[in-house]
Amino acid sequence: MSILYDEGQQAIASESRRILEAHVTTEALLPLLETRDAIFEPFWTIAKEQGWTAVALPEAYGGLGLGLVELGLVSHQAGRSLSGAPFLTASFGAARAILDHGDEALKQRWLPVLAAGEAIGAVAFIEGQRVIGGGLAFEDGKLRGTKSAVTGGTRAGVAIVTARDGDEMILAVAELADVERRPIESFDNSRCAADLVFAETPAIELLRGSVAEAAAVHILALQAVVTAHEQTGGAEKLLETARDYALTRRAFGQPIGAFQSVKHRIAEIYALVELARAGAVHAASRAGQDDFIAAAAAARIQATDGYDTAARDCVQIHGGIGVTWEAGLHLHMRRARSLAVEQGNLFFWEDVLVDRLREKAA
Repeated sequence: MSILYDEGQQAIASESRRILEAHVTTEALLPLLETRDAIFEPFWTIAKEQGWTAVALPEAYGGLGLGLVELGLVSHQAGRSLSGAPFLTASFGAARAILDHGDEALKQRWLPVLAAGEAIGAVAFIEGQRVIGGGLAFEDGKLRGTKSAVTGGTRAGVAIVTARDGDEMILAVAELADVERRPIESFDNSRCAADLVFAETPAIELLRGSVAEAAAVHILALQAVVTAHEQTGGAEKLLETARDYALTRRAFGQPIGAFQSVKHRIAEIYALVELARAGAVHAASRAGQDDFIAAAAAARIQATDGYDTAARDCVQIHGGIGVTWEAGLHLHMRRARSLAVEQGNLFFWEDVLVDRLREKAA
């Protein structure tokens, strides 16, 4: 795929940016930090009305029939605006698992409602420090155990989970209507994270054995590419914020952007943003190809580094005003840290990338 977006893709990017900038403000997002299980409802309403929940799903199930590139464009704009709800990524991951590995009855049950935003999906793999945990027990079609810190877990209606049946890894789908949810008080409450407690919860097996673990990595990779776009969008916004402040704030008779220590930081952020953008676009374009997992891992690493650095340096460039509640830069700092762990931390993705490169070299 060309690194350049076509006319239709550019229209998706510009329109989603226009809509989000008109409706999402720092003042509206700040109260969410003080309320557990709170989302910015206007964002989720807009996402459903604009069809963003259906972007990368087939038309046969109510989707728009587009792909990961187009969903990435929307996610990029959501990252710029600090979207205030995690459901685009989580629902997409759940929907793709059902689309790729479920039977027709399961697809008809869940894909139309996920595409319409009438149901919210979650991917529940993490257990403690393990990104793909197998501590959840699966026996006679029922789940028993706990999945920790599930993004969107407080509101999800269906989850894709990893579990074990004896010594075998299981990938399963479970409806969450009767599952106990324990909301987590976090520094970024709009991620709606919760521990999910399964007590003989009925579940449908999708895959078993080594193919189940491989499928779990692929699902995380798909979500990682969407998240990389979101991280890149946030970093891009911080770059622009730092640049604008450096051009207007004056010290010793000149804009602070004239000082090398400031201009060099902004130049470094710019380089990281462009590397992250290129990595995210490349990974999205490789969906369905043999090197997709490696491309997704590289994009995830670049975008996490870029957003973390941009969040930190933008605060430094602003000086004292940068750490105030009203400035809102801490919203990006919080989101950078949340996104850095949601689809697996950097250690996990570095291992994935190294493993893929070794396989290629063998």
